[in-house]
Amino acid sequence: MAIMLVFNAPDMTKEQYDALRPVVQWENNYPDGVLLHSCAFDEQGGLHVVDLWESPEQVHNFFETRLKPGFEQLGIDPGQPAMYQVHNIDAFPGIEKHTP
Repeated sequence: MAIMLVFNAPDMTKEQYDALRPVVQWENNYPDGVLLHSCAFDEQGGLHVVDLWESPEQVHNFFETRLKPGFEQLGIDPGQPAMYQVHNIDAFPGIEKHTP
């Protein structure tokens, strides 16, 4: 059962997100079960994340063993993401990873 994780952190800055990346290393050491990670920032600078995962257990394991300790190390409030069971996934050919 695929899971969509939606995380909104209106007070999290781009600098905090970018500082978290090398600590948690989700881009170099892919978490077990992750299918997709995407994020954006709104005009006020707040973070919005949408992830796709294979299961809720894998989300929980990543959060407890890697993401939560990374947030704690950097003094960032992780908030409470929402989880939804995925109804449909369409993957379109030709879409490439975009990292600024």
